[in-house]
Amino acid sequence: MSSENSSADDVRQVWDVVVVGAGPAGASAAYAAAVAGRRVLLLEKAELPRYKTCGGGIIGPSRDSLPPGFELPLKDRVHAVTFSNNGRFTRTRRSRQMLFGLINRPEFDQQLVEHAQKAGAELRTGVTVQRVEQHGSAVPDRRTVAVVLQGGEVLLARSVVGADGSASRIGAHVGVKVAQVDLGLEAEIPVPETVAEDWKGRVLIDWGPMPGSYGWVFPKGDTLTVGVISARGEGAATKRYLEEFIGRLGLAGFEPSISSGHLTRCRADDSPLSRGRVLVCGDAAGLLEPWTREGISFALRSGRLAGEWAVRIAEAHDAVDTRRQALNYAFAVKAGLGVEMSVGKRLLTVFERRPGLFHAALTGFRPAWKAFKEITQGSTSLGEIVRTHPMAQRALTAMDRRPVTVDEVSPSE
Repeated sequence: MSSENSSADDVRQVWDVVVVGAGPAGASAAYAAAVAGRRVLLLEKAELPRYKTCGGGIIGPSRDSLPPGFELPLKDRVHAVTFSNNGRFTRTRRSRQMLFGLINRPEFDQQLVEHAQKAGAELRTGVTVQRVEQHGSAVPDRRTVAVVLQGGEVLLARSVVGADGSASRIGAHVGVKVAQVDLGLEAEIPVPETVAEDWKGRVLIDWGPMPGSYGWVFPKGDTLTVGVISARGEGAATKRYLEEFIGRLGLAGFEPSISSGHLTRCRADDSPLSRGRVLVCGDAAGLLEPWTREGISFALRSGRLAGEWAVRIAEAHDAVDTRRQALNYAFAVKAGLGVEMSVGKRLLTVFERRPGLFHAALTGFRPAWKAFKEITQGSTSLGEIVRTHPMAQRALTAMDRRPVTVDEVSPSE
């Protein structure tokens, strides 16, 4: 609603929930808390809309976590996936039903924020949070958190949700620990209509040359989002992979409108999700799928949970009740998203060692393609498949234990 500074008269007002960061996680948290009738303030350091490095794939779990009445600003609907193994052994699989949708993050994020505002949340953009304090002179009582902005302004809240991305200051306050850091590089490439038509309704997934790496092409009308991701520490090799990938696709002659990069951080199993009256969600909590590094669905789902439990924490009258509600939030996250992350970690470990096996399964083994379809469409999840399909559990266990051959390590073979 406003990006103006609050007047001195209302500096001491106490918000029920202050959410830091207006991406999918923060907007979802603000919406959930506002729908519950609480006074909610959503803070964002950028001016909206703003660009975000992201493939922009909206899978079933993301779609199912959107606010009622939310109309996805889809740029394309994916019905086919072309798989390649470092540019070789290319095969396209197709589906009659849409697999997932593709969006541009500036529009998508803006729309989520607007839904939070319609639910009653107040928005302030162009403000940077320096730190939060739960003790000290800025905090009037034990039921209050002080949110200190750059410039010294202090906001007071009964609870705070940190959704300020993978380099989160709120995450640092909570003590978030990461176990996996990856580097994603991406180019938004405007293409002529003839090229765009060739990609319409189809994405490419390429298993890359470094362990655990892969690349993608996501069509969005007259622009192709082309990106790669791999473990941090392989910066030069990752950049080279992207350049070779773009060249291999015949897209080197087109000038990208945007070239960007970012780090994704995946939480350690024992990483905290709260500290006192402060919760973290989405990238700020290190919540994403470790194998694909898909984060939008994790942001939307954990954001909604954080908003709901922030309301309960705002109502808590003492430290014991606050702690109880924070533990309930952690349990809710771990019972759903945590299970998916656990399976994803196992899949990444296997994928790092034998990408060729994954490629062969997805392109030539019907149950594997069926599982891929059902996961992207949202009718099941990684955790559910392993839990309910004994064959999937046995296969994963066998792959965990099976010795690696030289051919399986090298995706170019």
